[in-house]
Amino acid sequence: MSAGNSEDKPNLRSIASLAGVSHMTVSRVLNDHPNIRPETREKVLRVVEELNYQRNSAARALATRRSRRIGVIVDRPVEIGPDSTLRAVEHAAREAGYSVSSVAASPDDDGVRPREAVAYLTAHGIDALCVIAPRASSVDVLRELTDGLPTLIVKADDDPNFLTASVDQRLGATLAVQHLMDLGHREIAHVAGPLDWLDARARERGWHAHLKKAGLHIPPAFVGDWSADSGYEFAVAFDELPPFTAIFAANDQMALGILHGFRDRGIRVPEDVSVVGFDDLSVSRHFLPTLTTVRQDFHALGTLAVEILVAALEGGGTERRSRIAPELIVRESTAGPRTM
Repeated sequence: MSAGNSEDKPNLRSIASLAGVSHMTVSRVLNDHPNIRPETREKVLRVVEELNYQRNSAARALATRRSRRIGVIVDRPVEIGPDSTLRAVEHAAREAGYSVSSVAASPDDDGVRPREAVAYLTAHGIDALCVIAPRASSVDVLRELTDGLPTLIVKADDDPNFLTASVDQRLGATLAVQHLMDLGHREIAHVAGPLDWLDARARERGWHAHLKKAGLHIPPAFVGDWSADSGYEFAVAFDELPPFTAIFAANDQMALGILHGFRDRGIRVPEDVSVVGFDDLSVSRHFLPTLTTVRQDFHALGTLAVEILVAALEGGGTERRSRIAPELIVRESTAGPRTM
């Protein structure tokens, strides 16, 4: 799939830049979407006329056959992050004049397999596909099934087969570890998510790489399952102070379980062990202590995913890989290390 058009021909992005609007707004104007302010419509159409922009005949023919529907596959949508991204995709798609059909997929025996999910969505005439919270095993299957279908995977790494969009997971892990190092911590453990999940793998690699770069000890990561229960299981395994002074947990839910488990064991946070999470769930500021975490902007991520797919469908130039920077949110669960 082409990543963009030649620079000498006008496209959605060049029109958007001159009109001072997003290329999704340009798309909505060109497709006669009703919810456009008259002054915005007039401004966009003026630029279209000035640039003498025309969709080529193949694109016009394709448009007459399109369903204006984006299919979305979500691995394990019960998790808060994927569900939040799905809601953002649905909102952004509506704004761009597209509908969304979504399927929850899981490689587990009792779930819908990725192959079945793709078959279901393509049977409903989708124009493009977005995959949220993918596992490595799911992406491998998708390579066989989506040839010719514009497909975006929400993942951090570049991919020769797909468009990609993500929050920069490795940068988020680096921010978390660097914060702990700045406080003086030198023994930093990691409670990872399931490592078949691409986001969990990227966060684990970011933690590992930053410790290695600093010349610090790298303990084995404990692999949880994203749940607070798995964080609790990790924490209550210690009958006395653990051999580390800080933990980077791969999501806020596992961090919550860690706080609970340490409390039951009489281990104080942050006096004995500092804890950093990942996601910045709305409830994280109400944990006791309030949780230092890495914020992911799920709304921006969902909007970006739709922008890329709409540009790919409607002739706007687009990058094959786009990333959003995360943000460190410092609260009460981190402090300087105890004396070892």
